[in-house]
Amino acid sequence: MTTACVILDIGGVLELTPETGWVRSWEERLALPPGGIAERMGDVWRAGRIGEVEEAEVERQVALRLGLDEAGRSAFLADLWTAYLGTPNDGLVSYVRALKGSCRLGILSNSFVGAREREAARYHYDDWAERIVYSHEIGFEKPDPRAYRAVCAALGVRPEDCLFVDDSPVCTEGAETAGMRAHLFRDTAGTVARIAEHLARYGGGHGNVRA
Repeated sequence: MTTACVILDIGGVLELTPETGWVRSWEERLALPPGGIAERMGDVWRAGRIGEVEEAEVERQVALRLGLDEAGRSAFLADLWTAYLGTPNDGLVSYVRALKGSCRLGILSNSFVGAREREAARYHYDDWAERIVYSHEIGFEKPDPRAYRAVCAALGVRPEDCLFVDDSPVCTEGAETAGMRAHLFRDTAGTVARIAEHLARYGGGHGNVRA
Protein backbone atom coordinates (compact mmCIF):
# COMPACT_ATOMS: atom_id res chain seq x y z
CA MET A 1 0.00 0.00 0.00
CA THR A 2 1.47 3.33 -1.09
CA THR A 3 -0.31 6.51 -0.10
CA ALA A 4 0.02 9.96 -1.57
CA CYS A 5 1.72 12.62 0.51
CA VAL A 6 1.37 16.40 0.38
CA ILE A 7 3.95 18.61 2.11
CA LEU A 8 3.54 22.37 2.27
CA ASP A 9 5.63 25.41 3.08
CA ILE A 10 4.18 27.95 5.51
CA GLY A 11 5.19 31.53 4.69
CA GLY A 12 3.73 32.64 1.37
CA VAL A 13 1.65 29.46 1.09
CA LEU A 14 -0.36 28.65 4.23
CA GLU A 15 0.28 32.15 5.56
CA LEU A 16 0.06 35.16 3.26
CA THR A 17 2.99 37.45 4.02
CA PRO A 18 3.08 40.46 1.70
CA GLU A 19 5.76 43.09 2.22
CA THR A 20 4.51 45.51 4.88
CA GLY A 21 7.40 47.96 5.00
CA TRP A 22 7.88 47.43 8.72
CA VAL A 23 11.66 47.12 8.49
CA ARG A 24 12.09 50.37 6.58
CA SER A 25 9.75 52.08 9.02
CA TRP A 26 12.01 51.03 11.89
CA GLU A 27 15.13 52.07 9.99
CA GLU A 28 13.66 55.54 9.60
CA ARG A 29 12.70 55.62 13.26
CA LEU A 30 16.25 54.63 14.24
CA ALA A 31 17.87 56.96 11.66
CA LEU A 32 19.42 54.01 9.83
CA PRO A 33 19.96 53.82 6.07
CA PRO A 34 18.10 51.25 3.96
CA GLY A 35 19.53 47.85 4.85
CA GLY A 36 20.82 49.12 8.17
CA ILE A 37 18.86 46.66 10.27
CA ALA A 38 19.97 43.72 8.12
CA GLU A 39 23.57 44.90 8.45
CA ARG A 40 23.36 44.99 12.24
CA MET A 41 21.17 41.93 12.73
CA GLY A 42 21.95 39.67 9.74
CA ASP A 43 24.07 37.13 11.60
CA VAL A 44 21.45 36.87 14.36
CA TRP A 45 18.66 36.36 11.81
CA ARG A 46 20.70 33.62 10.12
CA ALA A 47 21.43 31.91 13.43
CA GLY A 48 17.77 32.08 14.41
CA ARG A 49 16.70 30.38 11.20
CA ILE A 50 18.81 27.30 11.93
CA GLY A 51 18.48 27.20 15.70
CA GLU A 52 21.98 28.35 16.59
CA VAL A 53 20.66 30.97 18.99
CA GLU A 54 17.88 30.92 21.59
CA GLU A 55 14.95 33.28 21.33
CA ALA A 56 15.95 35.08 24.52
CA GLU A 57 19.36 35.85 23.01
CA VAL A 58 17.72 37.14 19.84
CA GLU A 59 15.69 39.54 21.97
CA ARG A 60 18.80 40.64 23.86
CA GLN A 61 20.71 41.27 20.65
CA VAL A 62 17.83 43.28 19.18
CA ALA A 63 17.97 45.66 22.13
CA LEU A 64 21.78 45.80 22.19
CA ARG A 65 22.45 46.24 18.47
CA LEU A 66 19.57 48.58 17.72
CA GLY A 67 19.89 50.63 20.90
CA LEU A 68 16.34 49.93 22.09
CA ASP A 69 14.97 50.13 25.59
CA GLU A 70 12.57 47.46 26.84
CA ALA A 71 9.51 49.15 25.36
CA GLY A 72 11.24 49.67 22.02
CA ARG A 73 12.46 46.10 21.90
CA SER A 74 8.96 44.78 22.61
CA ALA A 75 7.47 46.99 19.90
CA PHE A 76 10.12 45.93 17.37
CA LEU A 77 9.57 42.24 18.09
CA ALA A 78 5.79 42.65 17.93
CA ASP A 79 6.14 44.12 14.45
CA LEU A 80 8.55 41.34 13.44
CA TRP A 81 6.16 38.59 14.48
CA THR A 82 3.12 40.32 12.99
CA ALA A 83 4.88 40.39 9.61
CA TYR A 84 6.25 36.86 10.04
CA LEU A 85 2.87 35.29 10.85
CA GLY A 86 0.97 37.17 8.16
CA THR A 87 -2.66 36.20 7.64
CA PRO A 88 -4.11 32.73 7.01
CA ASN A 89 -4.66 31.48 3.49
CA ASP A 90 -8.10 30.27 4.52
CA GLY A 91 -9.02 28.71 1.19
CA LEU A 92 -5.92 26.52 1.01
CA VAL A 93 -5.93 25.64 4.70
CA SER A 94 -9.58 24.57 4.54
CA TYR A 95 -8.89 22.41 1.49
CA VAL A 96 -5.85 20.73 3.00
CA ARG A 97 -7.53 20.23 6.36
CA ALA A 98 -10.32 18.32 4.60
CA LEU A 99 -7.71 15.92 3.18
CA LYS A 100 -6.80 14.64 6.64
CA GLY A 101 -7.09 10.87 6.69
CA SER A 102 -7.13 10.50 2.91
CA CYS A 103 -3.42 11.15 2.34
CA ARG A 104 -0.28 11.89 4.31
CA LEU A 105 0.12 15.54 5.29
CA GLY A 106 3.18 17.43 6.45
CA ILE A 107 4.82 20.83 6.63
CA LEU A 108 8.40 21.85 5.88
CA SER A 109 9.27 25.46 6.72
CA ASN A 110 12.31 27.70 6.72
CA SER A 111 11.53 29.20 10.07
CA PHE A 112 12.82 31.16 13.06
CA VAL A 113 13.18 30.41 16.75
CA GLY A 114 9.80 30.90 18.40
CA ALA A 115 7.78 30.10 15.27
CA ARG A 116 6.39 26.73 16.38
CA GLU A 117 4.80 28.08 19.54
CA ARG A 118 3.27 31.11 17.83
CA GLU A 119 1.97 29.24 14.80
CA ALA A 120 0.53 26.47 16.95
CA ALA A 121 -1.32 29.01 19.06
CA ARG A 122 -2.64 31.03 16.11
CA TYR A 123 -3.08 28.54 13.28
CA HIS A 124 -3.24 25.06 14.86
CA TYR A 125 -1.47 23.36 11.98
CA ASP A 126 -0.89 20.34 14.17
CA ASP A 127 -4.64 19.66 14.02
CA TRP A 128 -4.14 18.28 10.50
CA ALA A 129 -0.43 18.08 9.72
CA GLU A 130 1.10 14.82 10.92
CA ARG A 131 4.59 16.29 11.12
CA ILE A 132 5.80 19.90 11.08
CA VAL A 133 9.50 20.22 10.35
CA TYR A 134 11.09 23.60 11.09
CA SER A 135 14.56 24.66 9.93
CA HIS A 136 15.38 26.13 13.33
CA GLU A 137 14.79 22.71 14.90
CA ILE A 138 16.70 20.56 12.40
CA GLY A 139 19.62 22.92 11.81
CA PHE A 140 19.39 23.49 8.05
CA GLU A 141 17.14 25.21 5.55
CA LYS A 142 15.63 24.41 2.18
CA PRO A 143 16.99 23.90 -0.43
CA ASP A 144 19.52 21.81 1.53
CA PRO A 145 18.71 18.19 0.55
CA ARG A 146 18.79 17.24 4.22
CA ALA A 147 15.67 19.32 4.86
CA TYR A 148 13.61 17.31 2.37
CA ARG A 149 15.02 14.04 3.68
CA ALA A 150 14.14 15.11 7.21
CA VAL A 151 10.46 15.69 6.49
CA CYS A 152 10.17 12.44 4.51
CA ALA A 153 11.82 10.55 7.37
CA ALA A 154 9.54 12.19 9.92
CA LEU A 155 6.49 11.12 7.92
CA GLY A 156 7.92 7.73 6.95
CA VAL A 157 7.21 8.32 3.26
CA ARG A 158 9.11 7.99 -0.02
CA PRO A 159 10.09 11.25 -1.74
CA GLU A 160 8.57 10.08 -5.02
CA ASP A 161 5.14 9.83 -3.37
CA CYS A 162 5.27 13.43 -2.16
CA LEU A 163 4.07 16.66 -3.71
CA PHE A 164 5.89 19.62 -2.17
CA VAL A 165 4.31 23.09 -2.40
CA ASP A 166 6.39 26.23 -1.92
CA ASP A 167 6.36 29.82 -3.17
CA SER A 168 10.14 29.83 -3.79
CA PRO A 169 11.46 28.46 -7.11
CA VAL A 170 14.75 27.60 -5.41
CA CYS A 171 12.92 25.48 -2.84
CA THR A 172 10.69 23.69 -5.36
CA GLU A 173 13.75 22.94 -7.47
CA GLY A 174 15.43 21.58 -4.36
CA ALA A 175 12.46 19.30 -3.73
CA GLU A 176 12.62 17.94 -7.27
CA THR A 177 16.34 17.32 -6.88
CA ALA A 178 15.51 15.38 -3.70
CA GLY A 179 13.14 13.13 -5.70
CA MET A 180 9.82 14.79 -4.90
CA ARG A 181 7.23 16.22 -7.21
CA ALA A 182 6.90 19.95 -6.66
CA HIS A 183 4.48 22.80 -7.29
CA LEU A 184 5.38 26.47 -7.24
CA PHE A 185 2.62 28.33 -5.39
CA ARG A 186 1.25 31.28 -7.31
CA ASP A 187 -2.40 31.21 -6.26
CA THR A 188 -4.71 29.02 -4.24
CA ALA A 189 -6.88 27.78 -7.12
CA GLY A 190 -3.91 26.53 -9.10
CA THR A 191 -2.42 24.90 -6.04
CA VAL A 192 -5.63 23.08 -5.15
CA ALA A 193 -5.86 21.81 -8.73
CA ARG A 194 -2.26 20.57 -8.61
CA ILE A 195 -2.80 18.77 -5.31
CA ALA A 196 -5.96 17.14 -6.66
CA GLU A 197 -4.04 16.00 -9.73
CA HIS A 198 -1.36 14.47 -7.52
CA LEU A 199 -3.91 12.65 -5.37
CA ALA A 200 -5.73 11.34 -8.43
CA ARG A 201 -2.68 9.26 -9.27
CA TYR A 202 -3.29 7.45 -6.01
CA GLY A 203 -7.00 6.93 -6.44
CA GLY A 204 -7.79 10.28 -4.89
CA GLY A 205 -5.45 9.61 -2.01
CA HIS A 206 -7.40 6.58 -0.80
CA GLY A 207 -5.40 3.55 -1.80
CA ASN A 208 -2.68 2.05 -3.89
CA VAL A 209 -0.65 3.99 -6.37
CA ARG A 210 -1.45 3.18 -9.97
CA ALA A 211 1.50 1.90 -12.00
